[in-house]
Amino acid sequence: MILILVLSFAVFISMGLPNSILGSAWPIMYQKLNVPVNSAGIISMLISGGTIISGFTSVRLIRRFGTGRVIAASKILTALSLIGFAVSGHFWLLTLLAIPLGLGAGAIDTGLNGFVALHYKARHMNWLHSFWAVGAALGPVIMALSLKRWHTWESGYLAIAFIQLVMFVVLLIALPLWRRAAEVPSQNGITEHHILPLRQLIRLPGAKQTLIALFGICGIEASVGLWGSTFLVLVRNIPEETAVGWITLYFSGIMVGRFLSGFLSIVLSDRQLIQYGQVLIAIGIGMLFFTLSNGLLLTALFLVGLGIAPIVPSMLHSTPAHFGSRFSQSIMGVQMASVFAGSAFVPPLFGLIAQEKYYGLFPHFLAVILVLMFFTVNMLYRSVQGREGLLEPQDEVSTSG
Repeated sequence: MILILVLSFAVFISMGLPNSILGSAWPIMYQKLNVPVNSAGIISMLISGGTIISGFTSVRLIRRFGTGRVIAASKILTALSLIGFAVSGHFWLLTLLAIPLGLGAGAIDTGLNGFVALHYKARHMNWLHSFWAVGAALGPVIMALSLKRWHTWESGYLAIAFIQLVMFVVLLIALPLWRRAAEVPSQNGITEHHILPLRQLIRLPGAKQTLIALFGICGIEASVGLWGSTFLVLVRNIPEETAVGWITLYFSGIMVGRFLSGFLSIVLSDRQLIQYGQVLIAIGIGMLFFTLSNGLLLTALFLVGLGIAPIVPSMLHSTPAHFGSRFSQSIMGVQMASVFAGSAFVPPLFGLIAQEKYYGLFPHFLAVILVLMFFTVNMLYRSVQGREGLLEPQDEVSTSG
């Protein structure tokens, strides 16, 4: 199981690479593509739309073909989509390629999150997501280097596509490991996934609150990743090339926070990590309301990333405790769909609000979502109070209500 965990970490690094490059390169891309600046929201929404579809369907694919095969197939789909991005040259082609890019990423995300939640501890889930943040932080670096060396954003996409192809070969070689891992019982003795219809899943106590909270936090995360560079360029008058590098600090905050959360989870509960994360996000967003020096502006971006870091991993790791282990993979698929929906719809919403001249509203937009998320998380823990850790595989989960 150690080899599978290491492989999962590597897969998440490669998955994080393309997640951040659209937003970091967009201040240059939209000019060359000759489209409005808020058009990035369309591509982002379509990518996330593909991941939403994966969230609802991948649990059945995983049950039929196994986690290893689904992840390998999804990885080659991701690589081919990124190559298409690099050679397309037209905005409308990017919108078509965004869908398979999202499908591949969503299946990987759902499969690995479900597997780790069942078979590993909270620190492993945090570390898994920290390696996604490693990739997300490296993505803008690769794009910046490509812009500096070859002066094209297409070269950055090609470089990341090549990494995806290498990862696909590794996954093919490792398929026997996944087959053996599938035979190992989960921490609660579960080896088989039970599939519940969506109608019953969302009626589980705490399910609605979980989905809304995940939607909100991922909306904040994706919005900063997509529009952060644009906010720096258009509102704070930071040079384009500098802004691409600065947004890396935001993703570095996520990376550092998730590594730290892995260790802190030994002494802090998932709930405490979520609450502390919300406080850090609030401080970081609050700083963005003011005209800051470059150093403080960088600190604000880092704090937002640091606060975001533990929230999604902690909520996902709580899935078996909140909803029962045998339904964990089913609810994980719906949760990942909510994660992807937040990434899909929240950034385009800000693009619609901002249009061409209201990007100064960015901190206000983030603050409103954070406040709504804060109340929803509190409602979630009231709903599951007294049930955490009590649901065992043999328990009947009530879906009436």
